[in-house]
Amino acid sequence: MEEITQGVNNINLTADSHKKNRIQVSNTKKPLFFYVNLAKRYMQQHNEVELSALGMAIATVVTIAEILKNNGLAVEKKITTSTVDMKEDMRGRPVQKAKIEILLGKTENFDELMAASAEERDIVDGEVQG
Repeated sequence: MEEITQGVNNINLTADSHKKNRIQVSNTKKPLFFYVNLAKRYMQQHNEVELSALGMAIATVVTIAEILKNNGLAVEKKITTSTVDMKEDMRGRPVQKAKIEILLGKTENFDELMAASAEERDIVDGEVQG
């Protein structure tokens, strides 16, 4: 878990430069909770986060959004679906991929829940070291 948090702290995303709160999710590159923790951090910094995915990664984005909503951390602000034209890797022919963008905002008690979660981690860390 510590390495995931470190990765979240050190990440440098190559997302659209004008969208500092966008996370482009892949279902092959990082574990699910990497994205959940990154989304929490983005909500702390920007009050909202936009999760974006193509094709097979759409299920991962929906799962991340549901985890954040079910934990009382986020509310849905907007969901957009579309198709994008892309070139296939092998032959270079055009293919259409499904795309989803989910905009999540902080809940009223987001900061309280994050503080309580941090306290729990500190207590557990203290017990492990003690």
